[in-house]
Amino acid sequence: MDVFVCAGCGTELTAPVSRVALPVHTYYGAWEQLHPPLMEPATYAVDPRPTGPPWRPWKDVGAELAARQGVFAPVYSVSFGARNRIVIAPGDSRSMTLIPGKCEGYCRGVDGRAGPNLACEGCGQAVATRLDDCGMWQMVWLEPDTVVRRSSGLPAVPPPGWDELGRPEHRVPPVEPDGSWSPRWEAAVGVALAHLVAVTGDRPVDLPAGPVAELLGHAVGLRLPAAPGARSLALAGPGLPPPRPRPDVLLVPRHPLTGASWCPPGVEGAVVPLDSGVWAYLAHPGETSPMPATGSLPEGVLRDDYPLPRRPWRPLAAHYHSFDDTLVRLPAVNAPRLRRYRDEYRQTYGGDADLA
Repeated sequence: MDVFVCAGCGTELTAPVSRVALPVHTYYGAWEQLHPPLMEPATYAVDPRPTGPPWRPWKDVGAELAARQGVFAPVYSVSFGARNRIVIAPGDSRSMTLIPGKCEGYCRGVDGRAGPNLACEGCGQAVATRLDDCGMWQMVWLEPDTVVRRSSGLPAVPPPGWDELGRPEHRVPPVEPDGSWSPRWEAAVGVALAHLVAVTGDRPVDLPAGPVAELLGHAVGLRLPAAPGARSLALAGPGLPPPRPRPDVLLVPRHPLTGASWCPPGVEGAVVPLDSGVWAYLAHPGETSPMPATGSLPEGVLRDDYPLPRRPWRPLAAHYHSFDDTLVRLPAVNAPRLRRYRDEYRQTYGGDADLA
């Protein structure tokens, strides 16, 4: 495990933490809602892309410079912030204090619009940015040029194997207790859809019957409407039998610690990575017992003398930013067919508008 210390004075700024993959929903929360911490306790992730301020308008940047920043199609503005910023849960921060006058926010917290808002208690240097406003996951971003990573001397938790992703505790339910769609699901669907559009070249897709079609059918249909010549898609991953016949595209899990996409041994082809918790639910959704129950009820059985769990009032749709933000960062978007697709999409739906 690692600790991060102030580059100026050596003060420890974090508890011992282990590196994991950057969550796909990092930048995509639900508007006007308070969120829990993005990161699990004792973990950190690194974003290799430029993030945060300063931002420059696309018209002042141009396609060539934007591509060097990892953006391959026109957007409103391009980030020229630091690369390799480190994100941790707020509860893992140590010896940092808010900087007066840099605590701007929309309504319920701070959003980091003015840059780093946390200073090292040892020397006063600005070292990190806390974000916890509505619509944001709670997190602390350490600035890479102000901190130094050191070993804590504690062993890291062994990374899980692929076969462990099917365990019940790893599944992320699609519906929140209040009956709304999970923001993690909405973000994950948007990211996966962008990869799906890229690997299929904007061609329609046939979804397999079952949870994939039931939960993702609406969102996929909005971006890739049904038409002749559809590509076949199947859910694949550890613990699942190989799909037969071989589909054109495989929907596979993304490893939670390494970020790597699962790939079937000895098989090359198009794969679309999906958040591992979302994939685990699609692959192993669980069942409600159809048998009469006596005595105490087994787990999963719903009683009919209590209100049933609330359900969303609309079909599941992709987060209104995750789809386009991901698509513009895939080099494939420069292909003529996909460039036309994105231009038509923005003209029809107003750029970042939700298609739900």
